[in-house]
Amino acid sequence: MPSLTSRLFGPGFSPVFWWILSQLTPAAIIVVAARVLHSFDIIHIPTILVALTSLLSIPLLRVVRVLFRRWSVGRRAARMGAVLPPSWDGQKFGNMDLVKIGMEGWKKGYPGDGFWTNSQVDKMVGLHSVTLLGDTMYVATDANILKTILATQFHEFEKGDHFKYAMQDVLGEGVFNADGWHQIELIHFIFISRFHRAMTRPYFTRDRISHFEMFDRHADFAIKKMKAHFQNGHALDFQDLISRFTLDSATEFLFGQCVHSLKYDLPYAYNDRPSPAVATAAKGAAARFAEAFSEVQDGLAFRLRVGWTWAFQEVWKGRTDVHMEVVDTYLQPILEEAVKKNRSLVAKPEKEAEDDDDETLLDHLVKQTQDPKVLHDETLNIMIAGRDTTAATLTFAVYLLCLYPHVFQKLRAEVIEKIGPTQLPNFDDIRTMKYLRAVINETLRLYPIVPFNVRVATKDTTIPNPNASKPPIFVPAGTAVTYSVFMMHRRKDYWGPDALHFDPDRFVDERLNKYFTGNPFIFLPFNAGPRICLGQQFAYNEMSFFLIRLLQNFSHMELDLNAQSPDSRPPPEWLNHEGHRGKEKIFPKTHLTLYVLGGLWVKMTEAEREEL
Repeated sequence: MPSLTSRLFGPGFSPVFWWILSQLTPAAIIVVAARVLHSFDIIHIPTILVALTSLLSIPLLRVVRVLFRRWSVGRRAARMGAVLPPSWDGQKFGNMDLVKIGMEGWKKGYPGDGFWTNSQVDKMVGLHSVTLLGDTMYVATDANILKTILATQFHEFEKGDHFKYAMQDVLGEGVFNADGWHQIELIHFIFISRFHRAMTRPYFTRDRISHFEMFDRHADFAIKKMKAHFQNGHALDFQDLISRFTLDSATEFLFGQCVHSLKYDLPYAYNDRPSPAVATAAKGAAARFAEAFSEVQDGLAFRLRVGWTWAFQEVWKGRTDVHMEVVDTYLQPILEEAVKKNRSLVAKPEKEAEDDDDETLLDHLVKQTQDPKVLHDETLNIMIAGRDTTAATLTFAVYLLCLYPHVFQKLRAEVIEKIGPTQLPNFDDIRTMKYLRAVINETLRLYPIVPFNVRVATKDTTIPNPNASKPPIFVPAGTAVTYSVFMMHRRKDYWGPDALHFDPDRFVDERLNKYFTGNPFIFLPFNAGPRICLGQQFAYNEMSFFLIRLLQNFSHMELDLNAQSPDSRPPPEWLNHEGHRGKEKIFPKTHLTLYVLGGLWVKMTEAEREEL
């Protein structure tokens, strides 16, 4: 477990260390000055007065810094011919009331409640700023702003020191936590950022992303588990099952060996208690690994919500420590075996040529480096992405198919027509299924995998003004631009008057050209620019394949709302809201990715034998 010192200061002095140092500097100066004056018999200041002055200097300096920053930012903005965004201001000191609103929105509200949507923020379309405890951040949902920070001015924005430090004990220096595009860190970028993506990008070729035989083995096992559960009259938590499917697929794709999380008993609903033998069955290593994975992400999400104060809240015990021990215990032997395998191949190059077709992503990474930390960080980063993002999208896709039976029937008709009731789909089959892609895209539009994200300006710069007739917006160096794909995907000015409603046809009818084709940055479920998701096509193939197999085997699906625990049901006040929020039957929540609170409980009807 990390010590107090490492938690606050971290290796190489963390951003928290520098923040502490900057806050304590005036107090330290006062104490030192008082000692000097006393030692030279110039003046003796009572100890109590020195102590009080030192304590008061900390908030006073904070206020002075905030005022000076406002003055400085205003002058720098004027020199660049730019303006500042509208500001959302609270009623209490340090905007503590806004901090409370943000935290309550995250804990109890709908995604986006708090900083993204309320009566005051709704008037500031596309961009506003909010200052919490003296730190200012920008909040954006404007497509041109997202295009700027993710693509056209990508080199001027990074994830930032505070983000990387909060993620450090989990993501390390992996591909999703690596920065280094600005001039001061150019060498770091060459050896870290490019290196990480260069290691993984060549592996995601058409042959590698079309592992349909692997998908089929795991999908077949998952569907058999589902049928057995339904035949015994039980509702099923589809979110749990599909997370196991993606974990098994991801670990086989990554390591060449599956964790077999699907072989363990599926959970039962809160109102459907299993026999004592099942209820007390010991969890396997894979199940503990999967649970630890989820707990780790909850801890990371909390840190991002509370900002730099997380380090003080985790002085004695880190939120991720115990869970990362479980993850590392599972991961370490696999990494050591991969290194050993590579060394034996190097000793016998003819064997390497023979086995190249069976090369896993980890085998590929080991060829690039055998640094244990790099291998650990890369595999963990990719595993998190490979498991949770695909599982989340499939969970919400099945939820929407249950909620909209006519979409289910239309999609199933396409599956039977294009593929047949039992045939195994291939890469070309999936490419021809336009409605299937439309259903997936519409799911990603309403429930994007990573709903909220952040970039930090590396220097004074500007971004487009949402009001095109006005000057650009000034972004001071070090300012975080927090953006929400979730909120942007639901903007009526981008997607039309029905933007808040689920309708896959918008991706195949005239609305596609009217809204999306001319402005593709209004749809960013996989990010954009140089950091676009490396596994995008792999994810599309995996999601498409599983949905095809699911609809081949089941002719009807529905939500079992009685199986949902009461504390995971949407609050009654949501019914008063426009669009999909008013129709929700589940509670969407977010850590690093979206998920359904309490699971997605469903029942399905098997397809008739004659049809199969």
